[in-house]
Amino acid sequence: MGLINNLMDRFKNAEFTVAPQKKLKTISADFKNAFDLTLVFYKGVQIADGELTLAALNKKTTKDVKSTADGLKIKASMKVGDAEKLFDSQFGITVQIKDKTGKKLVPNEITIGQAARGEY
Repeated sequence: MGLINNLMDRFKNAEFTVAPQKKLKTISADFKNAFDLTLVFYKGVQIADGELTLAALNKKTTKDVKSTADGLKIKASMKVGDAEKLFDSQFGITVQIKDKTGKKLVPNEITIGQAARGEY
């Protein structure tokens, strides 16, 4: 069943796009709607305030946040670790993907689709 699910993830229409002018809480809500997982943004080692936009986060952290970068797209077939690295390379921000309750980190080696189905 795992092979079929992985193939379906490649064709699934669930896709997540990040626009840098959105508030962090809106980006997190969009991610939850797309994948039923929790996306957490960090300001340094602390969880960032959801009311901030990426541009506002840049003023609150020592790390250079690229709020003018183009948006990025994430699909269910991507590995969790690759998606997290994409946020860092594209926007210069640290994120973690957690389960739908937001309590458990999802392993970096599995796909977002597998994480959404609880296959870990």
